[in-house]
Amino acid sequence: MTSPRLTRRVVSALVCLIGVVALAAWRLIPEDSGQRPFVSVVRGNIESSVTALGTLQPRQYVDVGAQASGQIRTLHVEVGDTVKQGQLLVEIDPSTQQAQLDAGRYAIETLKAQVKQQQAEHLLAEQQLRRQQRMANDGATRDEDVQTAQAKVLTTQAQIDMFQAQILQAKASLRSAEAELGYTRIYAPMSGTVVALDVREGQTLNAQQRTPLILRIAKLSPMTVWAEVSEADIGRVKAGMPAYFTTLSGGGRRWTSTVRQILPIPPKPLELMSQGGGSPAAASGGTGSASGGGGSGRVVLYTVLLDVENADNALMADMTAQVFFINASAQNVLTAPIAAFQGPGNAGGEQQVQVLAANGQVQRRQVRTGMNNRLRMQILDGLEEGDKLLVNPAGSAAE
Repeated sequence: MTSPRLTRRVVSALVCLIGVVALAAWRLIPEDSGQRPFVSVVRGNIESSVTALGTLQPRQYVDVGAQASGQIRTLHVEVGDTVKQGQLLVEIDPSTQQAQLDAGRYAIETLKAQVKQQQAEHLLAEQQLRRQQRMANDGATRDEDVQTAQAKVLTTQAQIDMFQAQILQAKASLRSAEAELGYTRIYAPMSGTVVALDVREGQTLNAQQRTPLILRIAKLSPMTVWAEVSEADIGRVKAGMPAYFTTLSGGGRRWTSTVRQILPIPPKPLELMSQGGGSPAAASGGTGSASGGGGSGRVVLYTVLLDVENADNALMADMTAQVFFINASAQNVLTAPIAAFQGPGNAGGEQQVQVLAANGQVQRRQVRTGMNNRLRMQILDGLEEGDKLLVNPAGSAAE
């Protein structure tokens, strides 16, 4: 008869043996693709691009200022109004300019009267000279009297010349006064839309020291995107290369364009100088020391310009744009998520992936890859459409 203690030992041994067999069997059974993170190789479009943020601004605009001082009497436009070239925009009280113009006209009339007076004196002097000359021929006058008469003729003629020169000067001043009076009526220098208005009716302008800004007129088509590209990516952006951008309010709409210009010098951040950031040369970002090591650590951004038509006025000034500069693109090619690859993903490079085989086993395979967009990789050779790849194969191998 078997003892209870022996029976318990046998049962315990059997339980341990079953556990070991189950564990070994679980290790040998291929893992189910539904329980491991796999992705499929699919066909699609892919592009390699440089991304940047930008701001939309009208390409053509003009700031309208005042060249005449005075109180604004009438504003004929408001923000958002569409104006034509030559349209009256603002009227400034012309009282001062009109008074100056009237004074200039009166001065000219005074000078003309003085010219007439001198002409009369000159005529009298000529008559006296002729009389003295006749008397001198008859020996009835002195030489001094003849010389005095000659000097009188020359003096009156000089007075006439002086007053005529003063008239010319007064006329020049009169033209300036007329121009000043004309400046009290401000007309649109170009057709467009009033996008800013910095004054109000009744406001007094002082144009003696600087030209006061009154309003801005802009053409809302085309618009220009001022994109800021980091110095790490600026070498991949070229003039004429295709690009597109989206806006927060565009609902996924894409606006296509091409690079018009790359500004060679980044903008000068005046705020760095105000914070004690160093000399203007260092603050300009034009030297390598401003980009990192030992400096402020800020990122140097270069401005790239691209234009786009805005016929439906969907784009507005100061909108933020997400810009994509397209280096290369391919349509209807094999692609897979970049997380399934173990290499850096350089174009034309050899990459290693783990593919789910038909028998359920995960096999390593060498493939040739093309471009990537930081999310997906182009597959040139080594895989077929529908192949399933293990995600994060490096992490799986480490486990």
